Amino acid sequence: MAYPNASTVPAPGAKDTAGVARTDKLLRMALMADVVLTGANGIGYLALATVLDSFLGVPRSVEYAVGVFLTVYAAWLLSVARRAELDRGAVAVVIALNAAWGVASVVIVLVDTLTATGIGNGWIVFQGLTVAGMGALQWLGLRRM
Repeated sequence: MAYPNASTVPAPGAKDTAGVARTDKLLRMALMADVVLTGANGIGYLALATVLDSFLGVPRSVEYAVGVFLTVYAAWLLSVARRAELDRGAVAVVIALNAAWGVASVVIVLVDTLTATGIGNGWIVFQGLTVAGMGALQWLGLRRM
């Protein structure tokens, strides 16, 4: 790597933080996108449960429970994403949970567990595919580290 002037040359033995940032940039972006989407979804379920129950056909009790889970999960996910050095084990848990959510969403619709409306079933599948996509992006980011 060429250094334009002496002030940009790292000290001997110094850690190249720019190199570290480059290797985990995709993963951090995917984790933060997950935080935003998960948090917004959780808060949305909590704030709009009385409206969404008839529209989606999902019982309010399920919407409230999912809303609380997603909001708490988003807070934990934020703590994982903001660590100076990403914990591979915690990231692996995030990826596994996202994959499980994706599979569970499709199974819930196929088995008709929630007896949701057509729009509700579409939303559940869409949400599951989005979450699975987040997990795939996070897995790719983890592999690049």
